[in-house]
Amino acid sequence: MHHNTDPALLDCIEKCWTCRDTCQSVLFNYCLEKGGKHAEADHVRLMVDCIQICQTSGDFMTRNSRMHASVCTTCAAICEACARSCDAVGDAEMRRCAEACRACAKSCWEVGRRAGLMA
Repeated sequence: MHHNTDPALLDCIEKCWTCRDTCQSVLFNYCLEKGGKHAEADHVRLMVDCIQICQTSGDFMTRNSRMHASVCTTCAAICEACARSCDAVGDAEMRRCAEACRACAKSCWEVGRRAGLMA
C-alpha cells in the first residue's frame, strides 16, 4: 500500500515496477534462452542495470525518500539506454521490453522535472 497520494508519483511507481518485471521476465525467460545477440554481455548488463534501478526508484518513491527525484532521473537515463539496446537486438519481445522502458523513462523524467532537477 502506498501512503503517497500524488498521482504522478503513484503512476511512476507503477511504471517502475512494470518495467522491472517486464525486463526481468524478458531477460531470464527469453534473452538468455535465445542466446546470440540477446545474451551478449553488454545487453545483459544493461538489462540488469535497468531491473535494479527500476526497483530502487520504485522503493525510493514508495517510502517517500527525499532523494527519490535524483534516483528517478538516473532511472530514466538507464531505461532509455535499455530501450535503445532492446531496439537494437530487435524482435517482438525486445520491443515489448523497450516500450516498458520508455514508459518508465518518461514518467521518471517528469518526476525529476517536477522536483526542479531538469530544465
